[in-house]
Amino acid sequence: MNVRADRVAEQMKKELTDIISRKLKDPRIGFVTITDVEVTGDLQTAMVYISVLGDQKAEQDTLKGLERASGFIRSEIGSRIRLRITPEIKFEIDSSIAYGNRIESLLKELNQE
Repeated sequence: MNVRADRVAEQMKKELTDIISRKLKDPRIGFVTITDVEVTGDLQTAMVYISVLGDQKAEQDTLKGLERASGFIRSEIGSRIRLRITPEIKFEIDSSIAYGNRIESLLKELNQE
């Protein structure tokens, strides 16, 4: 990514956190943490990585709720961040936290033996 894409990604991360926590009223959307936002160099697409508190079903429900609200979220981002074209937003579950927890539990098991 270039410097401008990095700045847009950071600003989008801040705004998305505010929009999801305050503006969305969908009951499917649980406790969501935005872990990362990656914007392509041409600022056309933004991949938003999220972490959801709960089980697999909660993750899928939250993902469906966010995808359903992506048009509203995109329009809110467009009004808050002055860009010629607002990036298309795609949501994806960030599995790195679960992977890290799994490694940590395996290491604890090894230390106990």
